[in-house]
Amino acid sequence: MTAQTLLLTPWMVPHKVIPWQTAVTMSFLGKVEVIEVYDDVIRSPSLSIKAPAVVRLKRPTLGMKRGVKFSRLNVLLRDGFRCQYCGVQKVARELNYDHVIPRVQGGKTVWDNIVASCYACNSAKRGRTPEQAGMKLLRAPVKPKWLPPAPVMGLSERRIPEVWAGYCASSG
Repeated sequence: MTAQTLLLTPWMVPHKVIPWQTAVTMSFLGKVEVIEVYDDVIRSPSLSIKAPAVVRLKRPTLGMKRGVKFSRLNVLLRDGFRCQYCGVQKVARELNYDHVIPRVQGGKTVWDNIVASCYACNSAKRGRTPEQAGMKLLRAPVKPKWLPPAPVMGLSERRIPEVWAGYCASSG
């Protein structure tokens, strides 16, 4: 069996993918609760259990923060993989992030100055503010308190086990 297990934070957000053996050990140690199982059965001389597909940590681990880390992927998630100028939804590789107040005008790379942008709109805006470029933002950028679950560890949608689908958002 080569099944892997999706490990969720205590807040039901995907944290990482772990081997099923680690998930079983964590379950027996009382560190996780099993949320979903595969049809595969794990057998030992004294026990038979279904392989864990999705488990949730009962407590946060060291270094696990509730805050949302600033990253390109998290900006795209916040903005729904939608260009904040033209409104078109795209896949991640067709988007970048744009400084609302350009860096050449003193803009910083922070949550409230960055939006998802398609390459065409980013090129049209250049080093100008939206007002200077005659463009309008769909929504003002803000630091999010939470984000929808993201695809885990770069797995493509086709490779995510069906049982994980409700825990991993689609990227586009």
